[in-house]
Amino acid sequence: MTDPKDHAREVFRIESEAVAALTDRLDDSFDRAVEAILNCKGRVIVAGMGKSGLIGKKIAATFNSTGISSFFLHPAEAMHGDLGLVRNEDILMLISKSGQMGEADLLVSTAHRLGISIIVLCGTVGSEMYQRADIALDCSVATEACPNNLVPTSSSTAALVMGDALAVALLKARSFSAKEFAVLHPGGFLGRRLLMKVSEIHHVGVELPLVSQQATMKEMILEMTGKRLGCVVMADSDGRLGGIFTDGDLRRLAEKRDDFYKLTAGEVLIKNAKSIEADAVLDEALALMEKHSISQLVTVDKNGRLIGILHLHDILKSKLV
Repeated sequence: MTDPKDHAREVFRIESEAVAALTDRLDDSFDRAVEAILNCKGRVIVAGMGKSGLIGKKIAATFNSTGISSFFLHPAEAMHGDLGLVRNEDILMLISKSGQMGEADLLVSTAHRLGISIIVLCGTVGSEMYQRADIALDCSVATEACPNNLVPTSSSTAALVMGDALAVALLKARSFSAKEFAVLHPGGFLGRRLLMKVSEIHHVGVELPLVSQQATMKEMILEMTGKRLGCVVMADSDGRLGGIFTDGDLRRLAEKRDDFYKLTAGEVLIKNAKSIEADAVLDEALALMEKHSISQLVTVDKNGRLIGILHLHDILKSKLV
């Protein structure tokens, strides 16, 4: 019995070579496809049968997730009423290995009647579908990974990657940001992390470990222990952040000075404490904590006035890391 892993390696080799070969076949048609979608006033209607249809659904989903309005239309369903979904400001994207029209014929005829641009991701150059397209992208492959060269494997992968290439090119052309992505994914992990604000989970009011400049070391330690945030903070007379003193600072101070317990808050608080506006998104706060290797981050308003404390544990509890 042959090792199944050997079959897997052969599939990886064949499909990776098929994808790599797409690079040499990229031409002005790809640029035109990107331009057409960028200028589209309607939706990108993606259609395909069988495995091509499944790839089409994924491409439509990727377009939607990056701000390109799109939906999948099954060619057979289009013949039974769903043609009503097609508008003259849309673009039709067809995916096919063979390039044979079949059920897609009605879609193409409708697109021509409405003056809609047709983009084709096709595995057979010179086929009828390839020729009838306004923009044809060559997704042909040398061979399928299937040992009988029958089951769509390399060909479906090539079409999928071409769709991803279009999506990323469009994303770059539109300077689509991570925050815009989060707006379209509010229920997902990344969306919550990029949309949730620091103000939703930081500690304020009675939870804030606040001390005065004259506070003794004992008072600072008791406040630090009572509020369980591993630090104390101080505000100046204008309410602006005056400084921070963490449990790490306490340990380092105890190592250096035997009389540390005689010092007051004004003598030991770190004046240049890292802070972030409470309206900032949580991902920004996390990046700042990681950059400076800190567990506590002071939160302030737009004028630098002290509001609260964000602890790394708060972010961990929110399950956003």
